[in-house]
Amino acid sequence: MSDEEEKNKPFEVARGDSAESVDSEILEFEFNEDGEEDLKKTLKKFRADLKEAKVQKEEYLTGWQKERAEFANYRKNEDDRKAMFSESMRERILTRFLGVIDSFNMAFANKDVWEKVDENWRRGVEYIYGQMNTVFEEYGVKGVGEVGETFDPNIHQPIEMVQTDKKELDHKVSVVIQKGYKLGDRVMRPARVNVHEYKENQQ
Repeated sequence: MSDEEEKNKPFEVARGDSAESVDSEILEFEFNEDGEEDLKKTLKKFRADLKEAKVQKEEYLTGWQKERAEFANYRKNEDDRKAMFSESMRERILTRFLGVIDSFNMAFANKDVWEKVDENWRRGVEYIYGQMNTVFEEYGVKGVGEVGETFDPNIHQPIEMVQTDKKELDHKVSVVIQKGYKLGDRVMRPARVNVHEYKENQQ
């Protein structure tokens, strides 16, 4: 191969690449039997291609939106699950301390005996009791069950019905045997109570 042929070779290769590129572009057009571009057919083809591209775009967009919605739901469900687990663990721990609170309440129930306890020791115990109540309040725990409340089966557990001839006391709590507690709107433990039951005096 001569030097002249060697010089022209890169040019021919470049022309060949360019020709292939042109050919690939030409394939996008439609021609009539005379070899001339048929604008109507070409336009029709472009419109069909555009329509197909739009359909694919909608499919991709719909698929992306669906995946995004599913991921958002997954994250929400995970957050809800974690919140429920955390709430359940908190309630379980706090419930175990109710027995300690009950012990304090039993100690304070007999005021006469409690007042006879050494004052310094008594104040120390009352201070610890106050600390525990503060912790309960910080976590949203509230006591339920007071004498004179109207009986509510959602927060009261009836132990005994106490007859009364006073109509205004009917279905009112007469004695709180064991205090109940709520955590937010949930009842951790119902209050165990005796309830007045009105009976008209037959005498």
